[in-house]
Amino acid sequence: METGKVIVEKVRGKSTVTKSFSKYPLKFIIPRKVGSSETDAVWIYTITYGGGIVSGDSIVCDITVGDGCTTVLTTQASTKVYKAVGTKISEQVFEARIGSNAFLAVIPDPVTCFSTAKYTQKQVFKVMSDSSLLLVDWITSGRHERGEKWDFDLYRSTNDIFHNGDEPLFLDTILLEQGTCAGIAERMQDYQVIAMVILLGPKLKHVQNQIQEDVKKIMSQSLHMPTIGSRQSSSRHNDHHLSKPSFLASCSIFGPKGIGVVTRIAAMTTESVYNFLQHQLSSMEPLLGIRPYSQASQ
Repeated sequence: METGKVIVEKVRGKSTVTKSFSKYPLKFIIPRKVGSSETDAVWIYTITYGGGIVSGDSIVCDITVGDGCTTVLTTQASTKVYKAVGTKISEQVFEARIGSNAFLAVIPDPVTCFSTAKYTQKQVFKVMSDSSLLLVDWITSGRHERGEKWDFDLYRSTNDIFHNGDEPLFLDTILLEQGTCAGIAERMQDYQVIAMVILLGPKLKHVQNQIQEDVKKIMSQSLHMPTIGSRQSSSRHNDHHLSKPSFLASCSIFGPKGIGVVTRIAAMTTESVYNFLQHQLSSMEPLLGIRPYSQASQ
């Protein structure tokens, strides 16, 4: 049963919310305008009553972005998932349809699962050949100030993109679950954040090119090995093995003619991922009105 639904359509040449419905535990905040008055973009903030997702909550949300419209779906803070009560699992299901020449940006703050939390989310996107999609999906290790690091019981996030109705374009699931042999924290080692960024469609081609080049540079610097015989080669070689990169990233293309790029990230700090997102997505300000993950968007 739906707990939220939004339809964005062109009205007198402008992207406009023509239908908005939400009920407990979900609420939408839709400001009249975000950023420049010349920008044609609808911003939608999702919030939950009580400041987080309670054990057993089920949120089902549906959004339609009409032809030629631009819509941003975001949050005002991290999505907190509270401790599980018994075997209850919290879940979110989100489905979006993106019309011809339309653009949807899903740019939330990270999910933060409390100790023992059980959480699953599934996001389905149905796109046309000229639709554009920006999706950021990420999770932190938990409440560091309370000593919680990867202390939740279950986290599963599924992101599926279908082209022209039902043709699979991108299918992905990440599963983090406490095991009998090794816990999540042991497997994640020193990394406190994992993230995935999807850039799809013609309106994001320039961002796709930039992020691929930047990731190459970042990783070549992080993993650079000195040439044999160079000065201080021995000491640097030893240092390389003693320390691991604090920020890891990789890029790969998907879809026909490489229309999509997925970037995967593992980092030791949340701040480093915020900085990466701010830098890589800054060129989208003309499309969205403000820069994603800037203070103005919070």
